[in-house]
Amino acid sequence: MKKVLVCLLIATFVMAVVGPVQAADKGAGRGGLMGFIAGCCFGIRAGAAYNDGKEIHWREWVSLVPIVNIVVAIWNGIEGANGVTSKDYATQYGAMYY
Repeated sequence: MKKVLVCLLIATFVMAVVGPVQAADKGAGRGGLMGFIAGCCFGIRAGAAYNDGKEIHWREWVSLVPIVNIVVAIWNGIEGANGVTSKDYATQYGAMYY
């Protein structure tokens, strides 16, 4: 019974945090639960970019898959070491992601 009560309290706190974020939206239709998931799972850059109207790139979604995420993390690290910028990604994948 205590575990159920604790889970309900945590869910209430999370929804209390997500509610004002959704209310602070400036008409873009973003924020809310998906904005929370983007920020929580993919980081502050992805959360802010999602709220600005950008989509979450497939390489960020793959980071949720065990073992595959290690390969993608190494791939991202190699591209970061090579000096790839957001502008390069925007030309390669399109402006809807970057």
